[in-house]
Amino acid sequence: MNVFRLAGDLSHLLAIIILLLKIWKTRSCAGISGKSQILFLTVFVSRYLDLFTNFISLYNTVMKVFFIGSAAATVYLMYIKFKATYDGNHDTFRIEFLLGPCALLALALNHEFSVMEILWTFSIYLESVAILPQLFMVSKTGEAESITSHYLFALGSYRGLYILNWIYRYYSESFYDIIAIVAGCVQTILYCDFFYLYITKVLKGKKLQLPA
Repeated sequence: MNVFRLAGDLSHLLAIIILLLKIWKTRSCAGISGKSQILFLTVFVSRYLDLFTNFISLYNTVMKVFFIGSAAATVYLMYIKFKATYDGNHDTFRIEFLLGPCALLALALNHEFSVMEILWTFSIYLESVAILPQLFMVSKTGEAESITSHYLFALGSYRGLYILNWIYRYYSESFYDIIAIVAGCVQTILYCDFFYLYITKVLKGKKLQLPA
């Protein structure tokens, strides 16, 4: 593991911790897209179904358990424990328009036509667009709380750091995975406008508001 991969993983962990602490401390999930969280749970479950059959390392196993557990916990908090605070009126993105194409793409473009490989590929494609309901929700409300902005920035940084990880691995190990690279680039591009607003607004102590 190289420093970019480790930094990416830590940024991903930070994003999830920020989100869970935000929901738990405020006892509210206002401003958070439940649909994005359902997509992330789908991503982790489909990617890590090999949890009990394919041991790579303790680090890898712990991360798999954390990602599945934290995603499930987030969905539980949003749809059960703090359901009354969930803003479903603004969380209206049609996620079937993401699930369907990602499933078809995974069947058509994969490294190996096997169940586990197709599920892994599906999770890669889906993760690249899973944040769209959240970004769509922010665009509908026109603003985002600072803590939600920190969550989104950490989540976007995770994928950006993974791009550096792939560049490093290509030059140091002559390894690359075109599916993961293309999907990761798509995911990072989706965050570009948000990154700009975060740097120019939130880091200066201002509230993140989208231009009218």
